[in-house]
Formats: sequence, C-alpha cells, structure tokens
Amino acid sequence: QVQLVESGGGLVQPGGSLRLSCAASGSIRSIYTMAWYRQAPGKQRELVAGITSSGITNYANSVKGRFTISRDNAKNTVYLQMNTLKPEDTAVYYCNVDSQTDRYRGSYWGQGTQVTVSS
Repeated sequence: QVQLVESGGGLVQPGGSLRLSCAASGSIRSIYTMAWYRQAPGKQRELVAGITSSGITNYANSVKGRFTISRDNAKNTVYLQMNTLKPEDTAVYYCNVDSQTDRYRGSYWGQGTQVTVSS
C-alpha cells in the first residue's frame, strides 16, 4: 500500500502564493506519474498539473504560467507552487500518484487539502 500525506493548504488573499506538498510512503518500488487534482464545490474533480518520472510536466490551461509542479524522487514527494492565486482557484486539492509497490501497480490518492483564495 501507498500512503500520501498532503500539506500546505490554507487561506490566502488574491494574488498571493501557496506551496503544496505531498509525501508518499509505504512499500514503494517505483513512482511513475505524480499529479495534483482539485475539486471545487459543485464541480467535477479536474487535473491541475502532472509530472512524469523523467520530469515532463503538463498543466491545465487555467493555471499555466502561475503554477509549477515539481518532484523530489529521493523523498517520494511532489510539490505544487501556486502563484498569483485567484478566487477561482479555491478548491480541495488532491495528490495522486501512479506507483508500483511490492505487489501491485495502482493509482493512489491523498486525503485532500483545502485552498481558499479570498479577501
């Protein structure tokens, strides 16, 4: 099994910044793609950003130029630096990893961290 622990959410004013972290632990043999998703009230969960094991990144159009995803493979951790935050970025942010454990390859989710952008 893989456990994901997220941190870094909170309340920030428009134009501000936050950095989310997600650390994976467990019987991990390999981690492939790591990603951040978000879900706002009344909306479907959407992909925010993803990063492959070789460092190739992709972003939702709504966050391009403002958010940066990165990972530390030695720490099994993925980060999301969020700058110039807007009220429409308010959502619960979820970490997701595609990981190979001793027995299985699967997709794992974090518990979510709330990001609120408001004045």
